[in-house]
Amino acid sequence: MSIIKLHDKYFKTYLSEAKIATAIKSLAKQIESDCKNEIPLFIGILNGSFMFAADFIRQYKSDCEISFVKLASYQGTSSTGEIKQLVGINENLEGRTVVILEDIIDTGNTLQEIYAIFKDKKVKQLKIATLFFKPDVFKKELPIDYVGISIPDKFIVGYGLDYNGLGRNYKSIYQLTTQPKMKNIVLFGPPGAGKGTQAELLKNKYNLIHISTGDVFRYNIKNKTKLGMLAKSYMDKGDLVPDEVTIDMLKTEVGKNKDAKGFIFDGFPRTQSQAIALDKFLEEKGETISGMVALEVPENLLVERLLERGKTSGRPDDQDENKIRNRFNEYNTKTAVLKEFYQNQNKYFGVNGVGSIEEITQRLSEVIDTF
Repeated sequence: MSIIKLHDKYFKTYLSEAKIATAIKSLAKQIESDCKNEIPLFIGILNGSFMFAADFIRQYKSDCEISFVKLASYQGTSSTGEIKQLVGINENLEGRTVVILEDIIDTGNTLQEIYAIFKDKKVKQLKIATLFFKPDVFKKELPIDYVGISIPDKFIVGYGLDYNGLGRNYKSIYQLTTQPKMKNIVLFGPPGAGKGTQAELLKNKYNLIHISTGDVFRYNIKNKTKLGMLAKSYMDKGDLVPDEVTIDMLKTEVGKNKDAKGFIFDGFPRTQSQAIALDKFLEEKGETISGMVALEVPENLLVERLLERGKTSGRPDDQDENKIRNRFNEYNTKTAVLKEFYQNQNKYFGVNGVGSIEEITQRLSEVIDTF
């Protein structure tokens, strides 16, 4: 779950991929039951219905044919009711059962035009199936034979539906929402990249709250909080602390800063399940992760830097090259999963971490200023 940005607008998760799949399967069963002993012709209305039509056909288990009509009736987030383009079909429809497959029906203006065209083709029967239906704004005296999901009159994108060309490729449905007010940054960097230094500088520059998972764990354990003692019970047995315990600690920390302008999450999330949980938590607050910013530094340079640091830091893990490289392997493994997760949301930003502290801060700031 997440908030996405398309052009100048923001959208929050509304209907999951699983819920859409269930609705399509139900539609296919209903229509198949009504079309026994005949081969229906399904007409998909492009552009929006291409995903719906494809998944519907896969769920329809009897013989059938499919064709498409292309039209456009949306500009921005409101329906104009004007058909810009209509591409007819070549099949002979006379005596056929035709089922129009619509992605969404709201006012019905466009659908009425399409319905009239097919009605003149001397079809045996003409039916309308829509994945999404807005009953509150439907104005026409048209029979809507099959409805997947009835929804309120709010603009949606995803699963074939777009906002000025973008958003069709999302598997779930997103609903128009207000713009998030916070800058929430996931800051990543390999050992020795200077992530801690940069987190402190960015926190002060953008007036953000820096939440380090390590610091949060140490605080809770030291102060023997309920969550701290629970985490310690797992650690004492050599077990990993469950995600829900870590996330509850994080929620508590965020809750202490209700007026924050945003957060820098340092050391969290570490897994995809944690990233999903963080998205869900923030979405409940009307917020989202602005971006994952990762400092990128060549490994050999970092090994040299850490070995040099180990001469004075006294840290044994900075004095053994094998241990250092194992830390990098662990980091790269975790980051690879999260990098893909945030790339899929267009929220991953790799930043060159080689240079002076000031130069790196400037590069990070150039990215953060775009959030």
